[in-house]
Amino acid sequence: MKKYFQFEELGTSYRQEIIGGLTTFLAMAYILVVNPDILSQSGMDQNAVFVATAVSSAIGCFIMGIFAKYPLALAPGLGLNAFFTYGVVLGHGFPWEYALAAVFISSLFFFILTLTGLREKLINAIPLELKLSVGAGIGLFIAFIGLKSAGIVVDHPSNLLAIGDLTQPQVLLSIFGIFAIVILMVLNVRGAVFIGMVLTAIVGMIFNLIQTPSAILSAPPSIEPTFGKLFTAFNDPEFYTIPMLTSILTFLFVDFFDNAGTLMAVANQAGFVKDNKLPRAGRALISDSIASMIGSIFGTSTVTSYIESSSGVAAGARTGFASVVTGLLFLLALFFSPVLSVVTGAVTAPALIVVGVLMVSSLGEIEWKKFEIAVPSFLTMVMMPFTGSIATGIAVGFLFYPLTMVLKGRAKEVHWIMYIFAVIFLIFLATTTH
Repeated sequence: MKKYFQFEELGTSYRQEIIGGLTTFLAMAYILVVNPDILSQSGMDQNAVFVATAVSSAIGCFIMGIFAKYPLALAPGLGLNAFFTYGVVLGHGFPWEYALAAVFISSLFFFILTLTGLREKLINAIPLELKLSVGAGIGLFIAFIGLKSAGIVVDHPSNLLAIGDLTQPQVLLSIFGIFAIVILMVLNVRGAVFIGMVLTAIVGMIFNLIQTPSAILSAPPSIEPTFGKLFTAFNDPEFYTIPMLTSILTFLFVDFFDNAGTLMAVANQAGFVKDNKLPRAGRALISDSIASMIGSIFGTSTVTSYIESSSGVAAGARTGFASVVTGLLFLLALFFSPVLSVVTGAVTAPALIVVGVLMVSSLGEIEWKKFEIAVPSFLTMVMMPFTGSIATGIAVGFLFYPLTMVLKGRAKEVHWIMYIFAVIFLIFLATTTH
């Protein structure tokens, strides 16, 4: 085992790797409750999604750890699950089975593109500014969902939005959760988001705002309500539409940016990058795509690499053995499903808001003083929360970027693939109705 994972070469030990894997799990364990909560709003069975989340995360961690040998954990991505529910299902009115099918197809494309080497060409064709603004826009979108779910922001007849009644007990509980997570993160407490959610749930139960679960341990819930349901979409002619094609492309694009960025960030932190190249990068990307395909079959949105893996690396993780440890912990979590009953909107909302804060940090790297860059970046970012659609934000940004660059006389700097994207998204915007 030590020889396979190169413990001696990388200067690590079982104790170091176990602590690293445990730290990563605690930092990202919130997805076990947040993901079922978000996807259940699309009509999916919450308990089945919980199982799909745990299983797909475990499988992703095992493949990444054993095949790619990186201390990088995987799970259904925030932002991608929001697009799944609020964009594809609630936004376009597609059944959740269609959305799962879109995840499967995008993951299959991702797998093929990685094998052929085309993945790098597509990623390199998209300018850095748009990649950064997509991440920031998703962060704003997630934070907005959290604010609405918490009741901190509410609908208003004339102003569209307004601050909610902050004296309501459930709203106060969410505000407590926000403060708890922020304080823990400022103090650099590992697993701050997860611990903050636990504290919020405990406070909610103390004040009878959340019903106390009748048990802690139980056999894993049935996966039957979601397992294999995606295949029903392929027999339905209504599945084959332009909006669904755009949804597939959006899953693909966001996963591209998310996975590649996370992979490089964690690898840099661990010291794996040599001469701006990452060994076994193809294996890491293949791990992501296989986990996503399996996850969609079980019943969850796109599985991707988690930046929280950096906390495990900071704790000493250096090999894929740490990812195996994280995967085992995800499987162990299957037996704690009764705890899901305490996960209300007031508990998950603070996590969404804080994760949104983390995702907009990339805005500082955009060249805002160059108007031809600022316009598409800004529109990409703001159109996501303003329209309630990640796909629309990407479409508008990818449409304006070639336009502003051409008008500025910088047409030769735009990759030809971006012009194709612009045409595709123009058709999408022209054919999309709400």
